[in-house]
Amino acid sequence: MVSVALSVWSVRVHTGRRWRRWEAEFTCPCCGEGWARDKLQEVLSMLPPRAAAELRVQVERLDEVLLRRTHHDPATDPELAWWHRRC
Repeated sequence: MVSVALSVWSVRVHTGRRWRRWEAEFTCPCCGEGWARDKLQEVLSMLPPRAAAELRVQVERLDEVLLRRTHHDPATDPELAWWHRRC
């Protein structure tokens, strides 16, 4: 699941065009469907500290790319995670 979510998130973050929200979703045979970045956040909170730190480095690199390529959408629900409020 983690590798699938990381792969999907990476592709979406690096896509040169504006992508639709559903394109950042993935399907994992054992975990079901979900939004890749949400799954990564969930996994980060469940992993032991060392493993979480290693994954966090990869996720934060992708997050930096997303932050550079997008801007905050003030029309989104402030209760959503920050990556859901980017456009």
